[in-house]
Amino acid sequence: MKTENNESGSFFRVAEGVWGVKDVMVNVYLIANPDKSWVLIDTGLKSAFEKIKTAAAELFGEGVPPVAVVLTHGHFDHVGSLEAIIREWGVPVYAHFLETPYLTGKSDYPPADPNAGGGLLSLVSGLYPNDSIDLIDAVKSLPLDGHIPFMPEWAYIHTPGHSPGHISLWRETDRVLVAGDAFVTTRQESVFSVLTQRKVISGPPKYFTCDWYQADKSVNALADLSPEVVATGHGKPMEGREMRQQLMDLALNFADRALPRHGRYVANPAVTNRDGVVSLPNVPSSPDAAWALLSSVAVIALGCVYFSLQRSRREQLSLPSFS
Repeated sequence: MKTENNESGSFFRVAEGVWGVKDVMVNVYLIANPDKSWVLIDTGLKSAFEKIKTAAAELFGEGVPPVAVVLTHGHFDHVGSLEAIIREWGVPVYAHFLETPYLTGKSDYPPADPNAGGGLLSLVSGLYPNDSIDLIDAVKSLPLDGHIPFMPEWAYIHTPGHSPGHISLWRETDRVLVAGDAFVTTRQESVFSVLTQRKVISGPPKYFTCDWYQADKSVNALADLSPEVVATGHGKPMEGREMRQQLMDLALNFADRALPRHGRYVANPAVTNRDGVVSLPNVPSSPDAAWALLSSVAVIALGCVYFSLQRSRREQLSLPSFS
């Protein structure tokens, strides 16, 4: 098993036995066990699978599958390649029991909140899928005691808020925290921050967080662990004193640093239970809703223009020269 040399550039090191793979704007993690088996944490978008296989082959050997997949949560950008992984590797998938309704076809997630603010990625979040996937034959509930099957060095912590059954993973021996989207190390709502990947401890992505009271409690619980290294669903890993100071500042000042000024779930959360969504707060009447729709249309239009220009440019470059 390779631990230092990243010949393909397909992964980045987080800590001893922990590596990450970035897929567009989201991270997945590959974690080694003492017996040299490994576990995959989240699965990224659909485009992530080939990247995961490339990194796994370099780290663990060609054709060595994970012994399990563990999901921090099941939003679309964390389960995009899950079906392909199950088809090819046939491994069990573990999630918190409050997350399983959205992974077994019982319930869709609470819709995204374009009014939550923070940047363009929030404004266009009405376009993000919140549909349930149905993997009832593969998905298993994690034990209630914090134990994670196939991960003897790790425990999980229930960190709801961003989603009802969100979890974070904790290795006590060296204080490594895989936080999922309970908090992140970039401003995920901002296109500029996502592109530059400037390191900054931020609250959970605003557009999908459906219970801000629980999100606040979860950040405080993780800050109380005083981690040495954090790896999150979005952004680069951070470590050391500055990271801990930023995380504690977020915890102590959550209302100012993370809570949106307005939005669907700010005053009232989505009500959920073990079967999924029970009720949703009303969509606030706000001019931002119209602005979000117009922005979404504009982004799609600009994307179409961009790809059309790129295609035209490639076609021009491929034309034969008659001079």
